[in-house]
Order: sequence, then C-alpha cells, then structure tokens
Amino acid sequence: MRRDIFGDIVKANDNSGFLDFIKDIKDHRLNRKKLYSVVELIFLAFCGFLANCNSWEDIELFGNHNVEFLRKFYPYVNGIPSDDTLRRFFRVLDPIVFENKFEAWVKYILKVDVVGKVIAIDGKTSRGSHDGDVKAMHIVSAYVGEDKVTLASNVVNSKTNEIKAIPKLLDIIDIKGAIITIDAMGTQHKIANQIIDKGGNYILALKGNQKTLENDVKEIFGNIPQIKKSYISMCETNEKSHGRIETRTCTVITDDKWLQWLKDERKDWNSINSVIKITSTRSIKGVDSVEDRFYISDLTNATAEQTLAYIRSHWAIENNLHWTLDVSFGDDKSRVRKGNAPQNILVLKKACLTLLEKIKARYPRIDGVRTSIARLRKLNGWVDAWLLKTLCIEHEIVVE
Repeated sequence: MRRDIFGDIVKANDNSGFLDFIKDIKDHRLNRKKLYSVVELIFLAFCGFLANCNSWEDIELFGNHNVEFLRKFYPYVNGIPSDDTLRRFFRVLDPIVFENKFEAWVKYILKVDVVGKVIAIDGKTSRGSHDGDVKAMHIVSAYVGEDKVTLASNVVNSKTNEIKAIPKLLDIIDIKGAIITIDAMGTQHKIANQIIDKGGNYILALKGNQKTLENDVKEIFGNIPQIKKSYISMCETNEKSHGRIETRTCTVITDDKWLQWLKDERKDWNSINSVIKITSTRSIKGVDSVEDRFYISDLTNATAEQTLAYIRSHWAIENNLHWTLDVSFGDDKSRVRKGNAPQNILVLKKACLTLLEKIKARYPRIDGVRTSIARLRKLNGWVDAWLLKTLCIEHEIVVE
C-alpha cells in the first residue's frame, strides 16, 4: 500500500498531507525536460529543509545519500535531481499558488481555532534575497503564537508597503473571535474597521505615524487622578534573566467620558473602547532605563493582566517565527534570490517549521537532551526514523 506523508493517498477522501495539497500544481516546464515530477522535486526539497539543508547543493547531496528513503514515497526512477534542476524549478513555480496551497494545508491539518487567541501581524525582510537592484523580499505574516502556526503571508516590496498587505491578509483568514495585534505601521482606522467588520478585536500600537492620536492618549493618562478607579485596571509583572531585571506595569483605561472626548477629537476612530499604557523599567548591570508604550483597542472588558498577555503574545511572531527562520533555517544568510525561488523556499521553510514545532511539543526531550528546532533538523538528517516520524506525526505511520 503506497503511503504519503500524513496519510494514505490511495484513499479518495484522504487529503491531509502537505504534498496532497500541492500535487495538482500546474507544471510550467517543457515536457521533454520533465525527468522528475512536481511532487518529487518538492518532496526532496521539503525533506532536505527538515534535515538541516540550507542550499540547493545541500539538498542534492542529501538526496544522493538518502535516495532509498525517498523512494519509499516516490519512485525517483531518474535518480536525484541536481541543484541546478531544483534551482530552475523553484524559480518558475507560481509563488501565489504555492503559498495558497500551504495555507490550505495548515487550515486542514491543524484545524486552528482562533477564538480568544491572538493573531499577530508583522513583517520580516529576508535580507539575503536581494539581487543587484532588486530589493530583499519583505513578507508580512499572520501568526498564532499560541499554536505556533502561520495562517497566511503576503510579499511586499518593502516594509513601507505593509499597510497594503495587511488588508489582504485580513481578507483571506478567519479572525472571528480573535484579537488582532499589529505594530504602529498598521495602526490605520480602515484596518481597525475591517477587523471589527470581520468579527475580530484589535490592539494597535501607537508610535510616530499616529503622533496626534498618541498625544491624545498620553493626555488621557496624564489625567488619571480625575478618572474613577472603577475605570482603571492595573497590573505589574517582574522578570529576572541573565542579569537583567524588567518590571512591566500595564494600565488600561475604559472611562466613557474620556474615550468619547478621544473619539470626538479623532472622528475616524469611533471604535476605540480602551486605551493602554505599558511602562517597562529595565535594569541591566546596574543601568536603569524606562520606556512607555501606548496602544488603542476596541476591547471593553479585558483586564490589565489579560491585555498585557495579549500584547506580549504579539512578540511571539518575532521570537518563534522570524527569529527561528533566521537562526535555525539561516533565512537571512540564504542567497536564494532569483525569480520566485525566495518566496517558494520560505513557504517550504514555514511548512517544515510547522511540523517541527509539533514534534518539539510532543517530544520536549530526546535521550535526555532538550529539543530545539535546530537540534530536530540535525536529528532528521542523521536518523531516517526521526525524519519519518516528523513526516508522519499526524498518523504515526510506519512505512515498510
């Protein structure tokens, strides 16, 4: 019985595998040059990135030394494609279609329930993808930190174009019941209204680009003595790590009169129901610093503790997605830069990261050693059984 990752592809109703979602992608290559099927090329690259490969040459070498393992899934009758073959294929593969297939797979296999969870929207530049006059690729992602899953992504020309990408992301994902967090770049009243229209809530940062709105919010906090305590929620957290002590004080104000004053001043922002201030006091080796950050939200009943947790969840997109892609997958150092290849490779890396996060959650320690994404990639390259376990984690399939 032939097996595919996550399931049994001979069953007509089984479409749970990543490769099941992409096997009908249109092939733009010339027929006379098709020595390898679309799924053979993508599966090789997929396994290669799972197994600690970071370049086309790495993937070719991995394939040559693991061809019998790969043949448990696909025939590879012509052997392993060269690095040039892989390079050419991923340059012409339609990145929009490929990204949409990945997003459909994530929605199907993980069945992420976003109600009550934070969806962080933020951008990242793949710095190594620049090519001559062509700027490095900048991609905006919607990320659920609690589940460590990217729901959708959109490529833009530069960070300044994030504003155009965010509405497109919001259009294609289900945000009903979720809390959307965006940094100051995306603090636009049209975006806020779009979130509300789709049944979501928002917490938006204020800084620089919304200076007058930020000053109005600061004025509200400057008049705290005039505000009833019942309209104020406060909490404080303390953290100590590696010689660094940080205290965060979160204050949330929901006073109707002050909020109405704010709405009267900023008529486009009639959805604001609370304003937020977070004061961070850091002490590093005896040197103290204080920073105030301000936010607006349409939430009405969130406590300071809840609000601080929501805002801190936003940082997961930096720590768990962007940082991991850079450090564990070498994204910033990657020199894949021609055609559509940078975007297509990022899709594969995120698919791999999704599986590796599931393995990491299921096996927090292996042989007494704490797991990490980087260690799991190495283990997949060293031991076929672990690569198979990663590929088949959903159904714990054993391939004969």
